[in-house]
Amino acid sequence: MKFHLLFIGNKFVYNKALREYIMRKVEQNCEYISSITHFKEGENALFVYLEEYLNTQSQLIVVTTKNNFSTVGKVISTVTGDNQVLKENMLIPSNSEIYKDSSYLLEFKESIVNVIAMDEMKKMPDILISSDLNKEIVNLFDEDRESALALLNPVAQTYDVNLEVVTIVEGWLQLQVQSKKYGNISNFIESSKQLLPQKLIVKENIITHIIETLDDAGRKISFAESCTGGLLSYYFTSHNGASKILDGALITYSNDLKDNWIAVEEKLFEEYGAVSAQVVEQMSEGAMNVSDADYTIAISGIAGDTGGTEEKPVGTVFIGVRTSSQHKEFRLQLSGDRNYVQHQSALFAIKLLVTIDKEIFF
Repeated sequence: MKFHLLFIGNKFVYNKALREYIMRKVEQNCEYISSITHFKEGENALFVYLEEYLNTQSQLIVVTTKNNFSTVGKVISTVTGDNQVLKENMLIPSNSEIYKDSSYLLEFKESIVNVIAMDEMKKMPDILISSDLNKEIVNLFDEDRESALALLNPVAQTYDVNLEVVTIVEGWLQLQVQSKKYGNISNFIESSKQLLPQKLIVKENIITHIIETLDDAGRKISFAESCTGGLLSYYFTSHNGASKILDGALITYSNDLKDNWIAVEEKLFEEYGAVSAQVVEQMSEGAMNVSDADYTIAISGIAGDTGGTEEKPVGTVFIGVRTSSQHKEFRLQLSGDRNYVQHQSALFAIKLLVTIDKEIFF
């Protein structure tokens, strides 16, 4: 059954933070979203849209404003041949048997619709629609997609599961394991872990895995960021528990602060440039010295859209990863706009962290 998300109201188009909050909550509760559609309030085409989806086998979440909540209910009632009644101080279709504050669920023919009223600076009401699909997501490192499929497809066939593979960044794959009628996901994952013991992490969210692992080990991490401007730090601080393992982060955008805050030697800028393996090596060392962390990550690069040279074009990024006993520096040549280069840089840094100390993270 396909899953669709419908926004009704201009605020969901222009208020990016609000829209992304709603998307996060929906994705936590529901299966893959087949389509996302926006309507302005009062658009006549809304009736036709709802009529189409309520007469097909689909699941639909409708997010609208509180002011437009009852109007949407009226349109749905017209499409389904129903009428609205007052339930729990909400005017909603009478056939809605499941409802909570600002949210109700309606089944019509083979479709299911959940209408939610949401405004800015408010907590998301309960999502009453959910997926019962039997699936798990795990992460695989240091394998390319073709090799991973060649290794794991026979195992998937043995345990009657479907396997989908998505590349996060080079060397980091995410595997979606979905059970068929008689499938056994847990046995598939156990066998895959035995086959790839230091490449497979049996957790969907790598950041929470890092947080839990470092917390259990009593270890800390810190960052020194340049071109990512704090994005790597955000990847961690957006999750609960980050304060247990993250000592802090320094955004050393200028050469002066790289020198003054984390003791990067000035001669390295002159000889190699700020975007270099030598500089990120000292950035990671300096971050460890000022924080006394067990792991540090340093990032310096040219995110674009300007600033590149023939020797170091836009998308050139250096990442340094350090533990108490070893350090590694990597040069990347990334493509995309400024934001995508920044996100790829942060994701590569996360991948390099878990793979530099496989004994603890795997």
